[in-house]
Amino acid sequence: MNSTERAAFRFERVSASPLETLEIGEELAALLWRGSVVALRGTLGAGKTQLVKGLARGLGIPDRITSPTYTIISEYEGTLPLYHMDAYRLRSEEEFIQAGGEELFYGEGISVVEWSERIEGLIPGDAVLAEIDITGPEERRVTIQYPARRENP
Repeated sequence: MNSTERAAFRFERVSASPLETLEIGEELAALLWRGSVVALRGTLGAGKTQLVKGLARGLGIPDRITSPTYTIISEYEGTLPLYHMDAYRLRSEEEFIQAGGEELFYGEGISVVEWSERIEGLIPGDAVLAEIDITGPEERRVTIQYPARRENP
């Protein structure tokens, strides 16, 4: 997935704190729709789960959101279902398929995959790419890229 070539719409936000990263996630939720897939990228500690917490808040999900590193997939109910997935511990794309992750990409909710680069071959071509870069002790640069072709049903 060459993110530069496929981006039709791109925006960046600078976060000065975990709270601001949460707010960016909430802003992102308003720009997604049923069936959206969000491929998250960022190093360990970049704030991927914090962004997902904000996304969940934007979807009206009251549950406590935690990283699904060991469970691989966590499901939450809100205005749309949220499928929060983590590919960090997976050894292959086949493991992700066996866990039922790929099937959720084509479900009725919003699928978010942390460490999406580990299953890059499975990420749909119309996925939204969210990259978080650490730019300081608390500062982050969040870049969101939307694909060239995606209709909002």
